[in-house]
Amino acid sequence: MEVKIIKPEDQAFGQFDGGKIIEQKPIGFSGEGSFINRLGPLFYWAWAKSEGEGGIGFHPHQGFEIVSYNIKGRGRHQDTLGTISEVGAGGVQVMQTGSGVQHAESLLEPSEGFQIWFEPHLSKAIKRAPTYSKYVHEDFPINSENSVMVKTILGEHSPINLVTDAKMYEVEIGNGVTYKYALSPNRTLAGLAIRGNGGVMDELEVSFDNKDFIIIQSEKVESFTIQSKGEELRMLLIEIPTEVDYPLYRKPR
Repeated sequence: MEVKIIKPEDQAFGQFDGGKIIEQKPIGFSGEGSFINRLGPLFYWAWAKSEGEGGIGFHPHQGFEIVSYNIKGRGRHQDTLGTISEVGAGGVQVMQTGSGVQHAESLLEPSEGFQIWFEPHLSKAIKRAPTYSKYVHEDFPINSENSVMVKTILGEHSPINLVTDAKMYEVEIGNGVTYKYALSPNRTLAGLAIRGNGGVMDELEVSFDNKDFIIIQSEKVESFTIQSKGEELRMLLIEIPTEVDYPLYRKPR
């Protein structure tokens, strides 16, 4: 098992609407300076924050499956399919952009959330009609036990069905508590520590801090624990195959 820690200075950063929306990007677009360019079909990952209202005007997407997860605040989505939609804290918006769609997005109050792009087989995806779906916090399975809360955003019993092979969890781990995770062969687990510090423990311990990006890869079945240190730990975890059996888009340099 290999564990990598990507510090914030080796991630990308961006902003929109004159700096009203600020983004830390564990996986950025080409030329944005992120050390990690992609992980299998996990193409892009942005962690956005705003202190008030802010927005991004209409822009096009094609092929990719785009998941926007709201941690706090309210966001509005509008697209060329005729959709006008709002999502609150804990809610998710999914665009399966297919043959192409344009959308605009705005934050209506102080907000925090993620936008994550997954890459299906693009030559097949662009032949499908684009779709938009919205989900509220209560739509997702949540398991709370022994001071560990796991919300399944993608995966077993989630209402979301992507074409891309991906699992996604929001995990909250109480101070000093451990969370055990089993990773299947040839899979990658990526995590972003959005609150608190922690460690990944197998035979050895690898520590990480708030805002660090953690990557765990294995060629065999591996079980390990994630432990909080000093305060509650809150993370977003994404599991994807390390490699896929279809061609992936090459990001320009």
